[in-house]
Amino acid sequence: MSEAPVTGVVTAVRAGQGFDEAAAAAWLAPRIPALAGGFTVRQFEGGQSNPTFLLETGARRWVLRKKPPGPLLASAHLIEREARVLGALAGTAVAVPGVVAYCADPAVIGSDFMVLEYIDGRIFRDPALPGLAPAERTAIYQAAVDCLADLHAVDWQARGLTGYGKPSAYVARQVARWQRQYEESCDRPIAAMAWLIDWLPRHLPPESPPAIVHGDFRLDNLVIARGSPRVAAVLDWELSTIGEPAADLAYFCITYHMGPTASALRGLAGLDLAALGIPDEAAVLARYAARRGQPVLPPEHARWFVAFGLFRMAAIAAGIAARVRHGNASSAEASAYAAQAEPCAERARALAEGLA
Repeated sequence: MSEAPVTGVVTAVRAGQGFDEAAAAAWLAPRIPALAGGFTVRQFEGGQSNPTFLLETGARRWVLRKKPPGPLLASAHLIEREARVLGALAGTAVAVPGVVAYCADPAVIGSDFMVLEYIDGRIFRDPALPGLAPAERTAIYQAAVDCLADLHAVDWQARGLTGYGKPSAYVARQVARWQRQYEESCDRPIAAMAWLIDWLPRHLPPESPPAIVHGDFRLDNLVIARGSPRVAAVLDWELSTIGEPAADLAYFCITYHMGPTASALRGLAGLDLAALGIPDEAAVLARYAARRGQPVLPPEHARWFVAFGLFRMAAIAAGIAARVRHGNASSAEASAYAAQAEPCAERARALAEGLA
C-alpha cells in the first residue's frame, strides 16, 4: 500500500529550524494523548514566516507551528494572534484548521507554539494550476474568491474579535507599519520604496466598513479538497487583523501583475487566461462584489490597493532578507523571496505612476 499523500511538501527538519522534540512531546502528552507515545517530525516547505512541522504517529497527523529562532521584528511572527483568529472562525463558513493545543511558555521549546488539526487536501504553489483541466481551474478560482467574500462577511464582533485590530484608519496605519518594517530590515535602500513611501500616504482611498482581513490571502495559502474545488482550509493567519477588506481582495489580485517565470512569487501576467480557464482580474472583482452584494471596487481604488500590496510584499521580502542574514529564515526558498524586494517595489511604483 502506498503512503497517504501529505498536504504540502515536507522535508527533513532544516538546519537551525528544529526544536526540542522531547520537551514538546512531554508538554503535549497530557493534552493530546495520542502523542504520548512519541511522534516523528518533518518540516513543511514554503511559507516565509513561522516554521511549520508535520507531526506523525502511526496513521495520525498534526501540524505544529512556532516562531522562528533568533532576533525577530516586534510586530512579526505573532503565533498568539493566529491562534486567536483560528478559534474565532471555528464553525463559520470559512474553513480553518482547529487549534488542538497552544503553548504560551517559550521555556518549553524556545518559543510559543501551537498544534493544529491536520487538513488533508492539495496546495497549489503555481497560480497557473498546471496539470488541471480549464474547468477545474475556473472552479478553484471561483471557490477561492467566494471564500474571501465569506471571510469578509463574518461578524467579527460577534465572534469575539473586538480589540483584535483597530478598525479605523487601517490603510494609513498599514502604510506606516510596512514602511517601518522595511526601514528596520533593509540594509540597501531601494529607490522605488522611497518613492512609494512618499506617494502612498498622499493618495489614500476611502475606507470600507471593517472586516476580518487575512493579510496574505493567496492561492498557496489555501488547502483545496481532493477531487473537489472546495476550500478545505485557509492557512497562515499571521498577518490577520480587523481592517480594510479591499486590501485583501487586491492582494489576491497581485498574481495578475506578477510574471510566471520567477522562482518565487510566481504570477499570471502574460498568460492566456481564457485558454487556461482562469478568471481574469475583472472577473475576480465582479464575482467578489456579487458574493458580498456590493458595487465592484472602482478600478483606481483596486490599482492603489494592488500597488500597496506590492509595496508590502517588498517590505516583507526585505524582512526575509534580514532573516537570511541572521540565519533564521524559515524556508529553503528564503533567498529567492528576499530577492523579490526590489522587483516588487518597482512594479508597485509603475502601477502607482499609472494612477497619477
